[in-house]
Amino acid sequence: MIFIKTPEEIEMMKRSGQLLARVHKEIAKMIRPGISTYEIDQFVEEYLKEHGAIPEQKGYRGYQYATCASINDEICHGFPRKEPLKDGDIVAIDMVVNIDGWLADSAWSYAVGNISDEARKLLEVTKKSLYVGIEKAIIGNRIGDISHAIQTYVESEGFSIVRDFVGHGIGKRMHEDPQVPHFGAPGRGPRLMEGMVITIEPMVNAGRYESVLDSNGWTARTIDGKLSAQYEHTIAITKDGPIILTDQEELE
Repeated sequence: MIFIKTPEEIEMMKRSGQLLARVHKEIAKMIRPGISTYEIDQFVEEYLKEHGAIPEQKGYRGYQYATCASINDEICHGFPRKEPLKDGDIVAIDMVVNIDGWLADSAWSYAVGNISDEARKLLEVTKKSLYVGIEKAIIGNRIGDISHAIQTYVESEGFSIVRDFVGHGIGKRMHEDPQVPHFGAPGRGPRLMEGMVITIEPMVNAGRYESVLDSNGWTARTIDGKLSAQYEHTIAITKDGPIILTDQEELE
C-alpha cells in the first residue's frame, strides 16, 4: 500500500530531512585521510541525540550502527569500522533520521584526499544521475520514468547501475511502497501522485552491476572489486514539482 502524506506530514518529514542534510554538511568537514568511519558514526549518533532525533537504522533487524559506511568496492550497508580511511578512498555515508516519528533518508559519497580520475568521474556521474531521476519525479509520470532516465544516463557515461538494491517509499516506516528501481523501461510501475514521498538512491558501479554479499549478511560489494558510489535524497511529489526534503543546498 502506498501511503499519501498530507502537506503537514511532509513538513514534519522535512524537519528530519533538514537535520539529516546538516549532518552531511558536518561529515563533509570531517572527511580526510586518517579518520575512521567508526568516528564518523559516533559523531552522527551524538549529533542526532543533541538535536532531539533518533538514528532509525540502529537496531533495525539487529543493525548496530547509526550509519552505513561503504568504502570503495562496497555498494551499500557497509559497517563503520575503526581502520582509518586512506588517501584515494571513496566512502558513502547513509543514514535515516527520525524526529517525532517521521523519517528522512539520505546517502552521500565523499572523496578522501586525492582520488583517481576514474573515482572522481564515478562520483560526478552518480550524483548527476540522482538529479536526472528527480527531474522525472512529477505527478502523472510513473516510477519507471525515473528508473529509465537514471539507467540511460549512467550507461551513457560508461558505468553500470546496481539492480539488487532500490529506492522506496518512506514516512513513519523506513521502507514503504512503492519500490523505486534505478533501471528499467519507461511508462512502467505505479503512477506518481501528489503526496507520495520516496527515496531515489542510485548506486553506480565502475565495472559490472552485479553484487555479492559479505559473510556479515549486510554489506554488498561489487562482484569484480571495482568502485561503487551512491547518492540519495528523500523526495516529496507535489503539484509544484518534486521537493527535496534532504536538500543540502537549502542550508547554504
